[in-house]
Amino acid sequence: MLFLGEYRVTFTGQGRIVIPKKIREALGEARTFTLTKGFDRCLSGFRNEEWEKGASELMSNSVLEMQKVEMKRHLFSSATTLEIDDQGRVVIPKNLLEYADLADKEAVLIGVGTYFEIWSPSRWTPYIKEVEGNIKSYANKQ
Repeated sequence: MLFLGEYRVTFTGQGRIVIPKKIREALGEARTFTLTKGFDRCLSGFRNEEWEKGASELMSNSVLEMQKVEMKRHLFSSATTLEIDDQGRVVIPKNLLEYADLADKEAVLIGVGTYFEIWSPSRWTPYIKEVEGNIKSYANKQ
């Protein structure tokens, strides 16, 4: 099942959010998932098996490739396995909250196909407007 949609959630405690039902359904039967730093200062959540598969592919590259080393450091240094409680909640670690600028009372979760992202609304809103502008300009060129 793919991760789809955009959901606005409110923090219910220090770093604690309810994972939307549709995101939980896309996780399947698993009560845990892997969360790490994403790109564009957001967080990325993966099914554990997808995370392991991607990690194996990244590890197969030569340590002599600096770009790959930087990618490994970025992703692995912050990766954590989170457990969803009976109310559908998780607690995001402080280092990840700070990285994604999630100091507000809200977060935006978006489905990105094989994974999902958690954004600060103050970053997501201008980002998606920029993307929509780009899409419009692409369409006008055709």
